[in-house]
Amino acid sequence: EVHFVEVGGGLVQAGGSLRLSCKASGFTVDDYAIGWFRQVPGKEREGVSCISSSDGSTYYRDSVKGRFTISSDNAKNTVYLQMNSLKPEDTAVYYCGATSTAYRGSYYPGDYSYWGQGTQVTVSS
Repeated sequence: EVHFVEVGGGLVQAGGSLRLSCKASGFTVDDYAIGWFRQVPGKEREGVSCISSSDGSTYYRDSVKGRFTISSDNAKNTVYLQMNSLKPEDTAVYYCGATSTAYRGSYYPGDYSYWGQGTQVTVSS
């Protein structure tokens, strides 16, 4: 059975940090490109960062470059999103996803086969 469990969300003041974790079971993260997405009510899910399954290359949307870092620990079958210098506009539900079709990762949610349950990140001003 496939599971993708996220932990690490919470409430933090602007300028603070959080680390999100996404642990996979039933599949190996090394075989998939992994993406982190976020969604606020009334808006579409948007891609934040992704890590390639082929060479580990990482990609970030412009608004989080230099503040967020995506990484993976294959031994733990877990992917992380380190978020520093958080801003109120980062407030959203964050989701991790796994895709086997877009090996470099993708910011298109339809490319993803597996999703975590989502974790709320709230940044206060």
